[in-house]
Amino acid sequence: MEESLLGAGLLIVIVYLALIVLLIASQWKIYTKANQPGWACLIPIYNIWVLLKIIGKPGWWLLMLLIPIVNLIFIVWMTNLLSKSFGKSEGFTIGLLFLSVIFLPILGLGSATYIGPAGK
Repeated sequence: MEESLLGAGLLIVIVYLALIVLLIASQWKIYTKANQPGWACLIPIYNIWVLLKIIGKPGWWLLMLLIPIVNLIFIVWMTNLLSKSFGKSEGFTIGLLFLSVIFLPILGLGSATYIGPAGK
């Protein structure tokens, strides 16, 4: 009994680590497709600063992410602008918000190309 629990726990840890690696690789590729350093996705706060450059918004938006409730609006807005920066629609934004494990790899590792801040 204990061995099967240990095996199940180990499997969960392996799957969790694989998902983390997949999401980091996806985000890294999103940054490099937008001509930004890929390693920037690993640095807290700086990664958001670089993301704001990718979507074409000013740095003061970073302060808006510190305000409760307001930050939720700005996160959704930033996600929509990221979708548009790669030529995707609002439907893709919904996918990024609710199924990011699937849609981030599509954006980063797929054939999506960066077309400019907010799709301009």
